[in-house]
Amino acid sequence: MSINTYKLTNKSGMVITVTNVGCAIIKWEVPDKGGKLVDIVQGLDCAEDYATKPHPHFGVVCGRVANRIANATFTLSGKTYKLEENDGKHHLHGGVKGFCKYAWDVAEATDNKLVFTLHSPDGDSGYPGNLDVRVTYTLTDNTLRIDYYAATDSETICNLTNHSYFNLNGHTSTCMYDHELEIAADKITAIDADLITNGEYMNVAGTPFDFRTPKTIGQDIDAADKFSKTGGYDHNYVLRAPGKAASAYAPSTGIRMTVSTNSPGIQLYTGNFLAGTQGKGAAYNKHSGFCLETQFFPDGINKPHFPSCIVTKGDPQEFYTEFKIEC
Repeated sequence: MSINTYKLTNKSGMVITVTNVGCAIIKWEVPDKGGKLVDIVQGLDCAEDYATKPHPHFGVVCGRVANRIANATFTLSGKTYKLEENDGKHHLHGGVKGFCKYAWDVAEATDNKLVFTLHSPDGDSGYPGNLDVRVTYTLTDNTLRIDYYAATDSETICNLTNHSYFNLNGHTSTCMYDHELEIAADKITAIDADLITNGEYMNVAGTPFDFRTPKTIGQDIDAADKFSKTGGYDHNYVLRAPGKAASAYAPSTGIRMTVSTNSPGIQLYTGNFLAGTQGKGAAYNKHSGFCLETQFFPDGINKPHFPSCIVTKGDPQEFYTEFKIEC
């Protein structure tokens, strides 16, 4: 396994450090309102740790299928497939190894662009079909764009996302309750006690999940936990349309991050299972970071009325996500 790190830079002083292990974003340094560089993502000490140490998917690309698949089982064209059970009886983020533990090939590396490729063979973690995946990171001005591409030789499923944990006050900050968050969604996909979508849509109006106008993440996080027993937020938001999906702002640093995508959903996760995980000279505790994972809906393959994550021969899957940083 060849493990390497790369840096993306721009004229404003932003520096993004990436490893080919899981395409993980290790550091994301941006100038705050005073011009001081702030590392806004949680992560591990070095690239090798991403291959050898257990961690909660810090900054990686999750696949083949991000998020949860109920009972680690799905049916495709009349055939049932059994996947690895790595979240109780369910399947999470591609299984025990998943794409996040692979050392991806690097097809291109410049000061502002990285192109990673990976071949996932038929039967990988239980999934059917050979799948060829390409993930491209492009830094232009103050925007990091991630382009996802997946092509197969036979019918399969795919749902790629980046799982960065953000704290716009800096990765060592112990909490992100003060972040003002807005999400362009009127509904979430409701979940059961195992955090599996039950197939129903729930309107956010009048609930702790309403981020249609900006509010701090901490304002209703306890109420969200009482509502769904998730320990905070761990919910897929049904985006209204392609384009702007979410915006987060930290008043203390003046850093704003705007997320845009053509994916149908975005998962808000508030680090509910972080419990002193040791990272870059810091212990990351519960609610010290948050994720905004653009995606197909969780367990979508088992919910026919959800957007389809099926990929077929000759019809590649292509999606993008942009993270724009302003201060």
